[in-house]
Amino acid sequence: MSGRDVRLYPLRLTVTAKPLVFGGHALARRLGKTGIPDWSVAETWECSDVAGLSGVVTEGPLAGRSLRQVVADHPQDLMGAGWSGRCFPVLTKFIDAAGSLPVHLHADDEAARRLEGQRNGKTEAWHILDAAPGATALCGVREGVTPGRLRAALQAQDFDAVLRRLPVRAGETIYVPGGTPHSFGPDTLVYEIEQTSDIQQHAMRWRMEDGSPVSDAEFDANLDMLMRQVHPESRPDFTPGLRIALGDGAERVFLCASPYFALERWTSAGPLRRSFATAQILSNVGAPVRVRSGDWEGELGRAQTLLLPASCGEAEITGPADVLFSCLPDLDRDVRAPLLEAGYSRRHIAALGAGS
Repeated sequence: MSGRDVRLYPLRLTVTAKPLVFGGHALARRLGKTGIPDWSVAETWECSDVAGLSGVVTEGPLAGRSLRQVVADHPQDLMGAGWSGRCFPVLTKFIDAAGSLPVHLHADDEAARRLEGQRNGKTEAWHILDAAPGATALCGVREGVTPGRLRAALQAQDFDAVLRRLPVRAGETIYVPGGTPHSFGPDTLVYEIEQTSDIQQHAMRWRMEDGSPVSDAEFDANLDMLMRQVHPESRPDFTPGLRIALGDGAERVFLCASPYFALERWTSAGPLRRSFATAQILSNVGAPVRVRSGDWEGELGRAQTLLLPASCGEAEITGPADVLFSCLPDLDRDVRAPLLEAGYSRRHIAALGAGS
């Protein structure tokens, strides 16, 4: 049977573990994630279709096929009616910032096409799962900083002179548009959602892969490209999200939303039922749960992820549950309608990201 003849079902994908210098052991020891190496891990790419790092289906009739192949064979069954594209558009990660991430930025769509030769940029959002008391993040350029002063401070590695330092608290989320210089850590656990891309420009004199030094010539070239991509007016802030009570203590929290992605956190002591018309990335940030969708049923362990195709239409989750749902949304249907019905204003909804 060819891949095109298979009816889609919830997909478990291989996970890429990244041993970057800022990582540690918190993904296993604090989140309870299994199946990752014993060495220091900075990131696990939970649902990825980045070129060369596309997740591979591990179970069922589509086992062995990459997410890129599933997209090609089942674009609308996977993503929803009317969708077309070359790759899965959303990338999700768990990140252990045991140390501080390098100060860097990602191009927006226009700069990615003009300067990087890429189809799209990399807007992202961070949902804070855990953070030490007093944890902070750098995000955005301070008001009034000129391009010359920004370049000089980055050259001198004097980041606090020109970048905003924000308090970081568990449960909050920040939407980070492309072109925004940023960093977070140390001792911070994050669930990150972003456009499918791996482009970035660093302002550090060391490589995040192994800590080795960057030559002066390469460092200057990196800063030159960063300055061509930076949006100094971008100054996002952390938000607690918008909450909708589901009854019996269950809660649905909209954490961020834009044309690029939406992220929600659902909690309940009992069972949860979620209907959907676009693919859902379901990541578990609590105790193990069982998930049922159509004829498929299985366990979703701690810090594990499941991709629910649009054609599944519905999923039931046993409680107690603490899970994240992310997707490429229809903003009117998936975000504005439920929040307006719950009494939120359009101004509150727009604050979730990019004027959503």
